[in-house]
Amino acid sequence: MTTFRWITTPLPAHLPVRQVYGFCFDDTGRVLLREDAGRYGLPGGKPEPGEDAPTTLARECDEESQITIGPPRYLGYQEVTEDGQPPYAQLRYATRITAFLERRPDPDTGRVYGRLLTPLNKAPALLNWGIDGLLQSADAVHAARELGLDPTTEREDTWRN
Repeated sequence: MTTFRWITTPLPAHLPVRQVYGFCFDDTGRVLLREDAGRYGLPGGKPEPGEDAPTTLARECDEESQITIGPPRYLGYQEVTEDGQPPYAQLRYATRITAFLERRPDPDTGRVYGRLLTPLNKAPALLNWGIDGLLQSADAVHAARELGLDPTTEREDTWRN
């Protein structure tokens, strides 16, 4: 059984980071969700050797969603425990999208993912992360405001080609 726990304190030095994901906002305050065969996720992925978390996020945003991002703001981490194994961390950041690039396949999977821009209040249901997703989205609201955005304004979903 896998358990998840959302934590907003700094990452403990002993906890390994296996994934880095970002709430990436456009200029209207909508968040970008990566769509793959009807399933949604935040842009992000696994760090490569020697990479820090912001570099991982920027690389994964480019590879998966073909976006460039501004400096990310740390939100917290999700502590993940799988079947009695030692826990690890999935870091979460908030950032602003600085550019949408030409679409191309993800180098890891060869697939071109959908890019859905959606109001932040719709993201938890699409992500299907339960209470931890709601908590993360609530923390992302504060970070978006620090980025000069209003993620609470009702906007329409937009598919970005």
